[in-house]
Amino acid sequence: MEIKKLNEKNVQPESEVLIRRQHRMMSIILNRPRALNSLNLEMIRLIQKALDEIEDDERCRFVLFYGTGERGFCAGGDVKALARAIQQKSAFGADQILAQEYNMLLRLHRFPKPVIVLADGITMGAGLGLAASADIAVATERTRMAMPETRIGFFPDVGSTGWMYDKCPAGYPEYLGLTGYEMNGTETVRVGFATHLSPSDRLPELINILEGYKSNLPSSRNLAAKQLALELDPFFKKDIVANTDMDEWVSTYFKGKSSLVDIIESLKQCSIQTRLCDQVFERLAERSPTALAVTLKLLRHNEHRPLEEVFQTELSAARFILNHPDYVEGVRARLVDKDDNPRWQPDKIEAIKDLDVKL
Repeated sequence: MEIKKLNEKNVQPESEVLIRRQHRMMSIILNRPRALNSLNLEMIRLIQKALDEIEDDERCRFVLFYGTGERGFCAGGDVKALARAIQQKSAFGADQILAQEYNMLLRLHRFPKPVIVLADGITMGAGLGLAASADIAVATERTRMAMPETRIGFFPDVGSTGWMYDKCPAGYPEYLGLTGYEMNGTETVRVGFATHLSPSDRLPELINILEGYKSNLPSSRNLAAKQLALELDPFFKKDIVANTDMDEWVSTYFKGKSSLVDIIESLKQCSIQTRLCDQVFERLAERSPTALAVTLKLLRHNEHRPLEEVFQTELSAARFILNHPDYVEGVRARLVDKDDNPRWQPDKIEAIKDLDVKL
């Protein structure tokens, strides 16, 4: 999406986070398009500083997040920086990067003012975390949301092992977290990752309306968000098509499951949705068995727990997995050397026994 008026006094084009303070709101614009607006530590700190400025300011009634470029809102966190920290024997440094990211996301969930996110394009990892914190999370036909973390030896985090149970139909937390299934714009709304769908070519107009907003809003975050959603309703598409067959299949084979082996064995007996079953086998086969086991353990542990506890347990799990060889190896194979041939330890799901993860 094109970002206009970059010469305004309160905007610094060279910054990786652009801040626009307008009449009754603040825009926080992710400005690292070559990296698909992936969040690094400096960007997290800039966002926190912006939130500090407006949290207690009665003149500012809501916050809007969007990104520069047309390819992605936010593809995640800076996983290469995490891997470098581990390679340099700085597990503490990697831990601090994640802790600050989680603190920022939890703050947005608990922020006293409405949060709006325009999730146009690739939205994964930290991008999903931002969208999940929003009262209004707008997807477009270009939106792609997924949780691919287990492909690089990590796990879906950003609070997702908790908040997915509040947003998604039964079984989808396990299905999405384990398989990395990619959702398009319409599907993101159907599954609960986005709240609304809008054509991408209408986003500039939507931004102009929000950044020029001058009306009063209720002091309650919930009531203010409802008023904003009502005023933006003409931008939103209403024809979100259901997929009851897939929903039933996901619920049957993934809801409440606590064993990866049991999931695989039950799918082998499945005579419906064979294409989806085959995709599960293919996706699980290329992922870190350890990361998959950690993911499922977190999902079972964090279901319906307070978000503060969810982030804390995810941080504990991250400390375990960042010190496991699969993470650096996954980043090497998928993102650095790009040979797509990670050597997992162990390399079979069946070889996973008790995990020494303290949650």
